[in-house]
Amino acid sequence: MFPSFVWKTRIEPGLRDAMCSPILKALADMRPDAPALEPGQGWQSAQDLHEHETMRELVSCIEHCTASVLRFLRIGTEECEITGCWATVLAPGASHKLHSHPNNFLSGVYYVRTGEGADTINFHDPRKQASVIRPPVVELTAENTDQVVVRVSDGTLLLFPSWLEHSVDANRGNDERISISFNLMFSSFAQRLSKPLW
Repeated sequence: MFPSFVWKTRIEPGLRDAMCSPILKALADMRPDAPALEPGQGWQSAQDLHEHETMRELVSCIEHCTASVLRFLRIGTEECEITGCWATVLAPGASHKLHSHPNNFLSGVYYVRTGEGADTINFHDPRKQASVIRPPVVELTAENTDQVVVRVSDGTLLLFPSWLEHSVDANRGNDERISISFNLMFSSFAQRLSKPLW
């Protein structure tokens, strides 16, 4: 009853590998003189990556998956557009606090570089009333948990409703975790609503 969907796609390995090097180079070029991230630090790019030629293949993948989601939801032929797209780099020890993406319909993330200890995202129960009474449980199950942990890897692309709160645990790996996040909104509304909130 009233499910919350998260759609998970694995980009074909050949395309994933072809996109990886140009994306990493583009991100490095955005911070040419910046010092390396210290443990616990993170960095985010500007929110216009979808306008960069380097991201053309990724944008095409996002648009293809979005069309599939809209068909699944029986939305119809309403056009969607990317309202923002940005990179997040998390050094070992860095995390991303609980948040959502207001003034958008769908949000998503593409994983460029993950690794052991840096390969999950948490989705939190949107039913606030469900936490009014929290009796002890003998075993955590899909029916009694207030958080779902989704495992990801290089080339994973996720889409989910923008209102669905999510977070990222501290990077327990030895390398930086690199992802590209994005928001989508119906084109006819994007010009009339307030600006997206990140």
